[in-house]
Amino acid sequence: MTSIAARIERMPFARFHRRLLLMGGLGYTFDAMDAAVLAFLLPVLRQQWGLTSVQTGVLGSGTFMGYFFGAMLAGMLGDLIGRRRVMMSALVIYCVASLASAVAHDWPFFLGTRIVAGLGTGAESAIVAPFLSEFVARRYRGAFTGALAGFFSFGFVAAALLGYLVIPVAPDAWRAVMVITALPIVMLLWWRRSLPESPRWLEARGRHDEAEAIVARAEAELAAEGKTLEATPEDAALAGAVPVAAARRGSVLENVKALWSRHLARITAMTWLMWLSITFSYYAFFTWIPGLLVQSGMTITKSFSYSLVIYIAQIPGYFTGAWLNEKIGRQATIATYMVLGGASALGLALTHSDSGILMCGFLLSFFMNGTYAGVYAYTPEVFPTDVRTTGVGLASSIGRLGAIAAPILVGYVYPIAGFAGVFGATTTVLLIGALAVVVMGVQTRGRSLEEIAAGQLRR
Repeated sequence: MTSIAARIERMPFARFHRRLLLMGGLGYTFDAMDAAVLAFLLPVLRQQWGLTSVQTGVLGSGTFMGYFFGAMLAGMLGDLIGRRRVMMSALVIYCVASLASAVAHDWPFFLGTRIVAGLGTGAESAIVAPFLSEFVARRYRGAFTGALAGFFSFGFVAAALLGYLVIPVAPDAWRAVMVITALPIVMLLWWRRSLPESPRWLEARGRHDEAEAIVARAEAELAAEGKTLEATPEDAALAGAVPVAAARRGSVLENVKALWSRHLARITAMTWLMWLSITFSYYAFFTWIPGLLVQSGMTITKSFSYSLVIYIAQIPGYFTGAWLNEKIGRQATIATYMVLGGASALGLALTHSDSGILMCGFLLSFFMNGTYAGVYAYTPEVFPTDVRTTGVGLASSIGRLGAIAAPILVGYVYPIAGFAGVFGATTTVLLIGALAVVVMGVQTRGRSLEEIAAGQLRR
């Protein structure tokens, strides 16, 4: 382990880390709010602009299209030009595009702005977790990154409140909502100016003086708080360990090739299967189950109470997942929440009462979103510093393909196999992802990022 990494590992959780958590978390809140509020905008825009079902569907997919490319580009660029630069650029892109969408007067222009906004939110979502995870010690890294992802839940709840309380006020109230989701980004950009680049990334690029200065400032801040920095002699055994792909850095192609080297191929395949399965299942469940239940006469799924319950359930789901990351490990948290999410969906499919739907809907949202607390913590940990954001960005992009494909494939399966077929196929995908994490993954709890990377070298 390098001296920079060892010094980060000995830092106790303090105000410095809480500030990082809030800075990164607010970005996730606004990302989620922007994506979720679109569901409330589309019915209004369809009526105002006389859109067909196809046009409405394309508008709904615009953010996902941008997200796919944004996550991929952010990951690749984050390893080449730095995490902080990508993160700040992503926020600017999202803010400008979101404000532009507020003045749209036809659907092609609105679609264009949504794709660009999705580019920004996708980049932001992919870069923040691996970036900030590099600042925290092994003792609380899983809880920290899981809690960071938990800020998504606040954005969904805010979007529901905007959708039900603001959008119905006037025909053009949706424009005000777009401005409301964009303007806080200006404040966040101003605040994030003080956010330093990752010292681990700087050291991997040979910029040792810059890395040293950042860690020294953090240590001085901790000392001013009265925090004690303990030595970590057990890390000496890792001295000199070289992260995978350290000699290959320098181009996008070389970093992508490194992900499929014999050291990382299994890990890369595991993260792709994990992201694809959870994202496919998430959007299959939440896109189709409400509509299918309505066809069965369960109109509660159209109510404000049902929607609010689904959104509120995300909060304890994310944060219990973050807590369990450190108690039972990331792999166990992800696999357990995936399985329990599938069981909750089964309960939702079999229930015949409004109270049963509310309870099972709450549990489904709780476990499916709680899975992401594990996924966002686990993915950055299994890749070494030189290709960390490339690995995370590509896995996130692959997951977005699941979001795009799920509504289409479920729509194809339902007329042929019915609700049982939809549930069976989606749950099977979910279980494949859980199995991949357990069988193909590596243990990361209680291990430094450098120790995990060194372990990959020995494979």
